[in-house]
Amino acid sequence: MVDAESIHRTIVESLQAGREVALVTIIETNGSTPGDAGSRMLVFPDGSIVGTVGGGRLEALCIQEALSVLSLGRSKKMIFDLPPSDDGMACSGRVETFIEVFSARLKIFIMGAGHVAKKIGEVASCVGIPYSVADDRVEFANRERFPHAAAVYADKPVSAIEKEGINERTYIIIATRGHEMDAECLKYALKTKAVYIGMVGSRNKIPAIYKRLKRSGLHPEKDSRVFSPIGLDLGGKDPGAVALSVIAEVMKLHHERTACHLRTPPE
Repeated sequence: MVDAESIHRTIVESLQAGREVALVTIIETNGSTPGDAGSRMLVFPDGSIVGTVGGGRLEALCIQEALSVLSLGRSKKMIFDLPPSDDGMACSGRVETFIEVFSARLKIFIMGAGHVAKKIGEVASCVGIPYSVADDRVEFANRERFPHAAAVYADKPVSAIEKEGINERTYIIIATRGHEMDAECLKYALKTKAVYIGMVGSRNKIPAIYKRLKRSGLHPEKDSRVFSPIGLDLGGKDPGAVALSVIAEVMKLHHERTACHLRTPPE
């Protein structure tokens, strides 16, 4: 059995990396069951586990249910009835479990790994927001440039979407090297469950991309998740300033704040 300290450490490390995880805990048992009360097991979205609740049919059922709970994002109590097998050799009885979901409050997926994307990653890391990045140029998409990323995909950004597992807590930021790739990324991003889709670009470039996607039956200008040009109007045009305005916009939206001054007005 994995000790509680290891379980807690793995949960913390997973959240810091922007990875979701479900904790299955046996609350009570009745009859001949494979796991004892207090047994714990972590289940990750890819089906991998840490710890055990006894193995066999019970563990398989717990993994299956944990994956379902992860997809819904809600913790729940489950009772499993294990009937005896025909040969009478398998465990049987009732097992009460609690499956608790742990997920990062938000995560960022950066499509593109150029100068602006690098700064966005740095600012996100500074404020504790987990992020992943994708770019098909290995000289840009690497751990040397993004040491704190939860994942670095040296692949086409649209191909990495499937691997990243975009959900309702994902903030997508499109910052590729050209209009063609920006349009392709936006096209695929619109089909995800992302809560936010921001695209770096000028006011002249954006209408052209929208017009192109309209021919494909997509209407990004009508999608409330799309923010382009991206970021808050803070001033500054260098990559660092753009990154700061982008993360500021993400935080404003996530926390549902006004982005107004906090100072007390003079009397």
